[in-house]
Amino acid sequence: MPRTARITGDSGIYHVMLRGINRQRIFEDDEDRERFLEILKKSKEKDRFDLLAWCLMPNHVHLLIHENEVKLGSIFRRIGASYVYWYNGKYERTGHLFQDRFKSEPVEDDAYFLTVIRYIHRNPVKAGLCERPEDYAYSSLKKYFEEDGLHDSNMVREMMDEEQFMEWNAQAVEEKCMDMAEQPRKRLTDSRAWELIRRSSGCETMAEFQRLERGKRDAVLRKAMKGGVSIRQASRLTGISIGVIYRVVSG
Repeated sequence: MPRTARITGDSGIYHVMLRGINRQRIFEDDEDRERFLEILKKSKEKDRFDLLAWCLMPNHVHLLIHENEVKLGSIFRRIGASYVYWYNGKYERTGHLFQDRFKSEPVEDDAYFLTVIRYIHRNPVKAGLCERPEDYAYSSLKKYFEEDGLHDSNMVREMMDEEQFMEWNAQAVEEKCMDMAEQPRKRLTDSRAWELIRRSSGCETMAEFQRLERGKRDAVLRKAMKGGVSIRQASRLTGISIGVIYRVVSG
C-alpha cells in the first residue's frame, strides 16, 4: 500500500512522535536516555532546528520541533540511525528498533502550540509514571526556563512567565493530540482575522481597538480566538501584547 503524503504546515512547527516497533521499549535504562538526548542535541546543532518541548517515554518519544532548512525526514533519519546503531551494539541485537515511519502533525496556531506542550509534558502523568509532570526526569518541563543547549524556550517566554507556565502544565485537562485522522488546523489570513475582529468590535483601526473598554475588548479577543485567530496574529493586528491576550483567553 502506498504511503499517504505527510501533512505539512506553514509555521514549520511539528509535534513528532517516534515509537518503538511493535510498541517495544526503546529505553532500558538512564544510559539509553542520556545517549538519545546527546544524539538529539548534536542533531539540533547540525540541522539547526529548534526543539520547543520533549519527553522520553519507555517505548516512544514526543518532540515539538521548529524545522528550518533541514526537513523532518532528514532530521529523523539521522537521529534514528545514530541511536539504533548504538543501541544494537550495546544490547548485541540486530534489526529495526523504531516503527518504520515517525508520526507528525503541524502546529499552526498559538493556542494549539501551548496545548501540545502541555500534552507532551503530561504524558508521564497520564501513563502513571509520576504524580506531577515536573517530577518526571526525562522531559523538558523541569528545567524549561534554564539554558541547557537542548530545548528552546523563547517562544513560550513571549507568552507567559515561568510561574504561569508551570501552572499551565499542572492543569489536568483531557487533550487529544496527534490524531492523524483529523484535518490539520487552518490558519486564517491577516485580512480574514482582522475582518472577524472588526465586525465584533466595530473598530476600523488598531488605535480604535486599543481605546475599547476593557471588558468589551476582552470579549472580542475571546471570540476571535474561537474563530481561529491565533494569539500572535491578534497581537500583531490589535497592538495588544501577547501576554495580555494570553491571560484574557486563558482566564
